[in-house]
Amino acid sequence: MSDRQTTALQQLWPVYGLRVCDAVSSDPAVPFDAAGLFGRRAPLVLEIGSGMGDTTVEMAAADPDRDYLAVEVHTPGIANLLDLLHRRELGNVRVAEGDAVELMKGLPPDSLDAVHVFFPDPWPKSRHHKRRLIQPTHVALLRSRLAVGGTLHCATDWAEYAEAMRVTLDADPGLVNLHDGYAPRPAHRPVTRFERRALRVGRPIADLIYRRR
Repeated sequence: MSDRQTTALQQLWPVYGLRVCDAVSSDPAVPFDAAGLFGRRAPLVLEIGSGMGDTTVEMAAADPDRDYLAVEVHTPGIANLLDLLHRRELGNVRVAEGDAVELMKGLPPDSLDAVHVFFPDPWPKSRHHKRRLIQPTHVALLRSRLAVGGTLHCATDWAEYAEAMRVTLDADPGLVNLHDGYAPRPAHRPVTRFERRALRVGRPIADLIYRRR
């Protein structure tokens, strides 16, 4: 990590950060306390795999009436997001370190207004497909955490994964595609450096947006 990121992690983690293992309980009688975490009650957006944090910060800054919970495992990305939050003085974002699936298991059903899964690892080798986030069991879990009318928005630059995502999401009986196949690129999703690199080498971007029935 850079010196800037190291300093951000040391100084800002107590302000914005939490560990998944500390935030969720295996006891269903002890629900995840979003209101206590953010200091208010507001619709909650779960950002799975926030990367370096650019997208999370831009979307949260443009959407102050909702709270954003970003979950990531990459320490430099977490540190960079903490620094961006501090520089932008954003109070509606918290950063969780750990396994997104374990976090989802600890969230109450019907508690999320939206879930964003932008550019997850495509695990391109066939023997690694079981590691992909968008697969039937995980999608069912994600859908159960969405409130009725809540949205699941996925994006990828890997064509084979995009098609596998679409087939998996279409097969979930509790989700409905808001578009005929892939969605037009939403203006509210910022273009990231990662996305620009993908476009430069000729990999098209696919967005998929579904709503919980």
